[in-house]
Amino acid sequence: MRISLGRRQLSAASSGQGAAELGDLPEWNLADLYPSMDAPELKRDIAKAVSDATAFESRWKGTLAVEAARAGEGRLGEALRAYEGLEELIGRIVSYAGLVYAGNTADPQRAKLYGDIQEKMTDASAHLLFFALELNLVDDAVVEKALASDAVFGHYRPWVLDLRKDKPFQLEDRVEQLFHEKSVTGRGAWNRLFDETMTDLRFRIDGEELTLEPALNRLQDADGEVRRKASEALATTFRENVRTFTLITNTLAKDKEISDRWRGFQDIADSRHLANRVERDVVDALAAAVREAYPRLSHRYYAMKARWLGMDVMNHWDRNAPLPETPQAIIRWDEARNTVLSAYERFSPDMAAIARTFFDRNWIDAPVRPGKSPGAFAHPTVPSAHPYVLLNYMGKPRDVMTLAHELGHGVHQVLAGGQGALMAPTPLTLAETASVFGEMLTFRSLLERTTDRRERKAMLAQKVEDMINTVVRQIAFYEFERKVHTERRNGELTSDRLGEFWLEVQAESLGPAIKLRDGYEVFWSYIPHFIHSPFYVYAYAFGDCLVNSLYAVYEKSSEGFVERYLAMLAAGGTKHHSELLKPFGLDARDPKFWQTGLDLIDSMISELRSEEHTSELQSRTVISYAVFCLKK
Repeated sequence: MRISLGRRQLSAASSGQGAAELGDLPEWNLADLYPSMDAPELKRDIAKAVSDATAFESRWKGTLAVEAARAGEGRLGEALRAYEGLEELIGRIVSYAGLVYAGNTADPQRAKLYGDIQEKMTDASAHLLFFALELNLVDDAVVEKALASDAVFGHYRPWVLDLRKDKPFQLEDRVEQLFHEKSVTGRGAWNRLFDETMTDLRFRIDGEELTLEPALNRLQDADGEVRRKASEALATTFRENVRTFTLITNTLAKDKEISDRWRGFQDIADSRHLANRVERDVVDALAAAVREAYPRLSHRYYAMKARWLGMDVMNHWDRNAPLPETPQAIIRWDEARNTVLSAYERFSPDMAAIARTFFDRNWIDAPVRPGKSPGAFAHPTVPSAHPYVLLNYMGKPRDVMTLAHELGHGVHQVLAGGQGALMAPTPLTLAETASVFGEMLTFRSLLERTTDRRERKAMLAQKVEDMINTVVRQIAFYEFERKVHTERRNGELTSDRLGEFWLEVQAESLGPAIKLRDGYEVFWSYIPHFIHSPFYVYAYAFGDCLVNSLYAVYEKSSEGFVERYLAMLAAGGTKHHSELLKPFGLDARDPKFWQTGLDLIDSMISELRSEEHTSELQSRTVISYAVFCLKK
């Protein structure tokens, strides 16, 4: 069956918001990858990927040491260019299948396409495994000579040198191949089970059956009773499925432990640090700095928020409640679009032009639909195509910030695409830079345009909450994962034990102003990063603190900043974080670096405290004046 993905309006039944309120929400057009699920072009490329990968292995396996030794003849560069071409082809096919599947994971045909392509491309890429492994066995001096004498091979110097960082942890070829081929029935299968289970869940609230995103959205409702019912409905459904999520978590944690043990990683997060090309001590310093800052950041802010809401303590479902000053009007899609693009335009017309392309050419899928993947992401696909953005847009202020965030990723991915399929990908720690920077640009632009004091307070509070969610909450997630993966080495964890860990890290990070009520112990179960990318979460805190430091540099001296910033994004994965930050005078290895980012959040909370104090004084003055008048 030929499936065409075009534009259509979001129905009120699927979103919880009327289509007229949100406007014309775009759905992505995947035809730039392949015209349809049964397109002849897709079938042709699948067959080509399998045959070309097999031929590549036959041509080059067992020859790389010899070719490196006589690098002046240029065949090593020829091999690497062919390898990149295959990575590009396989990446295009897998990206298409993943995006089609994300659009509706409940559709059996899409699920079958996704599963079939995963299997076929895993088989095809198994023929390519030898290349990186064999190249890493070549002596360092020989590789260095080849990089200098073979111009084509030398073009890939950053990738080759980066690859060699994996050398201490690579295994014998047949073991690597076994790990690779078993991933489809191992980690990949458990990831898919999580995704399909999560999208099938329904949450019953006041007689209405909701999917995950609309249910979570009600935790931001102005009515406390709506928030309570949403939280209880979420807890009820999570509890009903907690055995499945516990099994998935235990299985994947054990799977990771086996892989780490075979490869020789010492710490449970070392494989993630290696993939992120960041040193363990840098991440440890970040986590320690954030934990130390809990009292002056999240604890202090939530105590203030409780007072604003007229509560002694907030319930966990009140954490993201809007302030009374927060405008409740639905933000239409066209307004969200213009808000983000105008903020980008003020910073860099070039950046805005790239972002505008996402709207003009239908690279965004915005509506909420049953079966659609929850959350949001920007998928880079491959350099010969372009990124796509998935949202679940419901017209909230946070949805506008999410749009700014994902477009930041998209702009980054477009700029880095010039590095080619091998060198465009960016480590997660740096991949979050452009997204968080995009949020900051949008927030600053909106704040400057707001003159109403109450609205300004609401906006500032919203930004503080977003930053707490990005920094404090993500480091709490990281601590939760560390507890889980550490204890999993001693045996399986029960659902109750997972709940205990969850409540421990949440209580520590959120502070005494938030009461964790019954049911919250199962909220760990819906966080997809724990399943798909263990220890990913600290990258958000890394990115937020990095952006805070970058923005401070921008405000102090904006001359030449835009050019340096865009050059940093365009570098893709060709440079280490120390090289990328050097032009800005920043060093993530310096403990003071993290304090700069955290101090910005602290100062914004202090500004809110000052606003609160001023309001109290004004209220007292009004009351005193009224009493004075009565006495007169």
